[in-house]
Amino acid sequence: MSTSQTRPAPAPLLHPGETVVLFDGQCKLCNGWVRFLIRHDPARRVRLAAVQSPEGQALLAWAGLPLEQFDTLAVIRDHRYWLRSEAVFEIIGQLPAAWRPLRLLRGVPRVLRDWAYDCIARNRYRLFGKYDSCLLPTADHEQRFLKAPR
Repeated sequence: MSTSQTRPAPAPLLHPGETVVLFDGQCKLCNGWVRFLIRHDPARRVRLAAVQSPEGQALLAWAGLPLEQFDTLAVIRDHRYWLRSEAVFEIIGQLPAAWRPLRLLRGVPRVLRDWAYDCIARNRYRLFGKYDSCLLPTADHEQRFLKAPR
C-alpha cells in the first residue's frame, strides 16, 4: 500500500485545511505520541481521533482503510491522507520550527523508514502495552479531539 493517497471527495468531519491524526486509542505508544502532540502543538494545528471512535471509523471508511485491524498512524487533510513514516513527517511539518530538523530523516529511503515503522507497529502492544479500552481525553484537551456534529 502506498503511504500517501488522494481521494476525489474531501474527508468528512474536517474543515478545509484542517489536519487530523488517526491513532490506536488502546496503544500505550500511540497515546504517548498523542500526549506529545498536545504538549508540542501550542497552535493547535493538529486534531486527533482514535481509530476506535465513530469519527475515526468514518475517516477510515472514507480512506478505504481497514476498520478493525488498523496498525498504522494516519494523517488526513482535505482530499489526502498519509500513512506510516510519511504520516509522521506530515505531523512534524505541523509542529513548531524547533522540530522541523527531524524532516531531514526523510532522506532515508522510504522503504527503510516504513520497514522500521512496521516492525514497531507490529510489536507495539508487546513492547509498550495496551489499554483495555480507549482513554478519554481530559476536559482540558477535549477540544483537540475531532467530534462529529450532533
